[in-house]
Amino acid sequence: MTGTTIRAMRDDDAASVVALWHAAGVARPWNDPARDLAFARRDPHSTVLVAERDGRVAATAMVGEDGHRGWAYYVAVDPAHRGSGLGGAIMAAAEDWLRARGVWKLQLLVREDNTAVKGFYEHLGYRDTRTTCFQKVIEP
Repeated sequence: MTGTTIRAMRDDDAASVVALWHAAGVARPWNDPARDLAFARRDPHSTVLVAERDGRVAATAMVGEDGHRGWAYYVAVDPAHRGSGLGGAIMAAAEDWLRARGVWKLQLLVREDNTAVKGFYEHLGYRDTRTTCFQKVIEP
């Protein structure tokens, strides 16, 4: 993709990444983006990838592995760049990051009402596993 570089996030990207998450609609009020960024970048089991276009953060994917599966979170593309291939490129980079660590499954969560994004992931070869995700917040 001409003019696009995909790389690991740097400290000075934090404000741009958080702004992108809000603009792309992936930020949620109950999640502290700064805390999520710090947690994902604390050890080699996870990272935040950014696609930089024209010197600006245009897409992100938080990716990590738990020793069995890989997970992607905060997959976001700047609304001005949607449809340009950045979403597929950042997901390919997430897959490559996991593959390099010997991880062979990548999972992600999609909100039930987000039909447009479901179609995007299906186009990339992902499928609905018809599983239910349970969650318990163990820290207030």
